[in-house]
Amino acid sequence: MSLIHKTAAELGALIAAGEVSSVEVAEAHLDRMAEAEPKINAFLHVDRETTLAQARVVDDRLRSGERLGPLAGVPVAHKDIFATRDMPTTAASKILEGWRPPYDATVTGRLREAGLVILGKTNLDEFAMGSSTENSAYGVTRNPWDLTRVPGGSSGGSSAAVAAYEAPLSTGTDTGGSIRQPASVTGIVGMKPTYGGSSRYGLIAFASSLDTPGPFARNVLDAALLQEAFSGHDPLDSTSIDAPVPSVVEAARTADVAGMRIGVVKEFAGEGYQPGVLARFHEVVQLLESLGAKVVEVSCPSFATALPAYYLIAPSECSSNLARFDAMRYGLRVGDDGTRSAEEVMALTRAAGFGPEVKRRIMLGTYALSSGYYDAYYGQAQKVRTVISREFEAAFHQVDALVSPTTPTTAFPIGERADDPIAMYLADLCTIPSNLAGNAAISVPCGLADEDGLPVGLQIMAPVLGDDRCYRVGAAVEKALESRWGGGLLSKAPAL
Repeated sequence: MSLIHKTAAELGALIAAGEVSSVEVAEAHLDRMAEAEPKINAFLHVDRETTLAQARVVDDRLRSGERLGPLAGVPVAHKDIFATRDMPTTAASKILEGWRPPYDATVTGRLREAGLVILGKTNLDEFAMGSSTENSAYGVTRNPWDLTRVPGGSSGGSSAAVAAYEAPLSTGTDTGGSIRQPASVTGIVGMKPTYGGSSRYGLIAFASSLDTPGPFARNVLDAALLQEAFSGHDPLDSTSIDAPVPSVVEAARTADVAGMRIGVVKEFAGEGYQPGVLARFHEVVQLLESLGAKVVEVSCPSFATALPAYYLIAPSECSSNLARFDAMRYGLRVGDDGTRSAEEVMALTRAAGFGPEVKRRIMLGTYALSSGYYDAYYGQAQKVRTVISREFEAAFHQVDALVSPTTPTTAFPIGERADDPIAMYLADLCTIPSNLAGNAAISVPCGLADEDGLPVGLQIMAPVLGDDRCYRVGAAVEKALESRWGGGLLSKAPAL
């Protein structure tokens, strides 16, 4: 088996044992990127020499006897929304083209401390606003399963890089499903940790009360290892939870659901879902029962209102956060010829620098926050958010975890929903409630849809700080399905 096909845990063990160097592993993945990138466009920035220099530093640290984590020397693709002092950070927007931050995000710093090697920065929907990675100012990312389909969004570059074997691991952010939905449609694992469990410091903000950094991987254990590497309390983030990180790696290795109570969310498995998605979902529910779990139906009626509530709360926070891009301090500046006022330069810059989806959400959010409409829109949406949180709490008094399809359909064709924002937003129908409530949720592959042979994801939701339950259930499903797939679901993907 080549280095690019090994798991992150296997690569970390080989590097620690001195059987292979971090430089060799990085070179193997850089070579794969050179082969795949013309077709995929998962990366916005790659610097081979910088990557190999990082790998040499890790090899030197290990040779000197320094004790590093289990992923030391393993490559990781990093979503281009995390600040990186040695690479551009653009959020896939023209308004930040070429910007190099003077500091690292906390997640970035913790990756470096753990000895991971950052391969490059991955593509995304501009400012993480989208479900398809079609909104990037730097071109569309394509799904490795079918190059005419989307890889999900907003973290589509990160999901495609892992699915295409360009990287064994990647980082993403999940504001309304932007890790779980791309993981689902590319056949990999994607985890949204509990809000506040992973630091937002140095993350370019979209919606501050929702944004959550999390991991992508090709298996559950690798995702747990990566989450453990960058999670934990951060005094630089005022929303960071000052509590022990759940033992996610131990849970991923447990892979046992015997005696657990699993709730099927009634509202997330009915009309409007692709038949092949529902077929795989119902099969995995039966599988959980066969593994010793007690499966019950749970009703959460307010989940049906999560989508409209989210599209008031998130744009409102976006309107506030993106006001900082004013052409006065950093980034793009248009029309500054000495004859225009600051207000005119600001207007010209924002018109040229922001894409259509970002402008749409800024305008929607500004309207929702405006005088006379705040209580009717934003205030009401926050009340819905409270009701959703309470329904989650009630559900978790009955069951240990909840399950649903991750997304109602498989990957849709590029361009199919570009002119229909509502259809695009429906891709996050099942994922948004967990963002509004702040609880943990993961997507794991559960098979291929009969209609198109594309991946289907199972979403597992757990209480706040119940991240370990997501990994425990996900690992049990993964283990039970491994023999059926014979080498993992990605072995069924067409060769690039």
